[in-house]
Amino acid sequence: MSDTPFGFGLPPEEPDNGDEGKKKGDQGGQGGPANPFGFPGAGLPGAGGPGGADNPFAAMFGSMNPNDLGAAFQQLGQMLSYEGGPVNWDMAKDIARQTVAQGTADGVKDESVGPAEKSAVEEAVRLADLWLDSVTSLPSGAGTAVAWSRAEWVEATLPVWKELVDPVAERVGAAMGDVLPEEMQAMAGPLLGMMRSMGGAMFGQQIGQAVGTLAGEVVGSTDIGLPLGPAGRAALLPLNVAAFGKDLGVPSDEVRLYLALREAAHQRLFAHVPWLRSHLFGAVEGYARGIKVDTSKLEDVVGQLDPSNPEQLQEALQGGMFQPQDTPEQKAALARLETALALVEGWVDAVVHEAAKPRLTSADALRETLRRRRASGGPAEQTFATLIGLELRPRRLRDASRLWASLTDARGVDGRDGLWEHPDMLPTASDLDDPDGFVHREQGTQLDFSEIDKMLGEAAEKREQDGDDTK
Repeated sequence: MSDTPFGFGLPPEEPDNGDEGKKKGDQGGQGGPANPFGFPGAGLPGAGGPGGADNPFAAMFGSMNPNDLGAAFQQLGQMLSYEGGPVNWDMAKDIARQTVAQGTADGVKDESVGPAEKSAVEEAVRLADLWLDSVTSLPSGAGTAVAWSRAEWVEATLPVWKELVDPVAERVGAAMGDVLPEEMQAMAGPLLGMMRSMGGAMFGQQIGQAVGTLAGEVVGSTDIGLPLGPAGRAALLPLNVAAFGKDLGVPSDEVRLYLALREAAHQRLFAHVPWLRSHLFGAVEGYARGIKVDTSKLEDVVGQLDPSNPEQLQEALQGGMFQPQDTPEQKAALARLETALALVEGWVDAVVHEAAKPRLTSADALRETLRRRRASGGPAEQTFATLIGLELRPRRLRDASRLWASLTDARGVDGRDGLWEHPDMLPTASDLDDPDGFVHREQGTQLDFSEIDKMLGEAAEKREQDGDDTK
């Protein structure tokens, strides 16, 4: 489980004028509290004006020029006037775009994708699909291939982030009103309304920062094993693809092609396994339903909150007021999601390796680089953990890849891919502990659904014939 309480923790490291960036919990190298609004100078000791950290508004206003001051009032107004769902997605989008515009920590700025890069991506995806035809029975799932800038990635993926994060944020936000007796809720309405508005804004701020930071490092639309982009659209980010291959000593066209293979393989799976997307997102919703809030702590916080001191709410949120409890429901939902994601990533790893190995001299090196990136807890895993409290277990990915490869050897491509026909046919978490056992146990005993359908059809025809004979 993530230690970050559902997006209310400290923001990820961000570049500071091209330098190494501000560290979590270290605002400008001083020990002041976290900036509750993301405004420059807020909450910093000695930030100008009286009060310092004890008066974030005085500190903020004392260090701002008139233009910054106007922006601060505008953002504060947005926070307090927000009346939408559990996350202020307008704010999330704005902050994600701002984060992208700042560039990555190494000073690389976002840029528009040129015609040559678009053509190179389209050609790479087209060739990748051709290679995949020989190693999987699932047909192409990419109707189009696109090359995105980082800003375009943010725009295209935010609808799916919304679908992922809203169930968790909704459950957490509902707890704000649940702790008060019904007869007191009307009296506390203004306070609760302010808390919901600020909670939605704080979620939006944290999610915007996380998604904007992630946009600087992802190479496509499926880096976290989920379909973040529009259906049927294989996407690569040329700027990030170049950064990924910069120090590998591998020709850029091979790097692009290998990553296109992974993107196209994901697209095939999500396009032709109709239940898979709802299965994954349903596990996230199941996780949200299992969240239990520490109501005693929330009651104490609500009773002591000073509406004139919004920083107090931020400190309460960061203090774990909404920290999830380790409930059986959550454990079960997390196990389902982690196993399903491992099976998706393992299948992609196995089929891409089979397609690339005979054709790319760098296939082994690229495969190991990507595996290490995942095993070291890359940006995708960290962002996912921040947003919905889930940390992927990279060990499962290697186990799943080995299981799919063994299934290919034992049952062939059709037999391996046939397991995707229904979720009940897939390996379980315990099967990932013993991939060889699953392969040998299932071989010769697993009936695929096409055979079952054939048997049922023959039985129905026989009943119809019997009925005609009795007339």
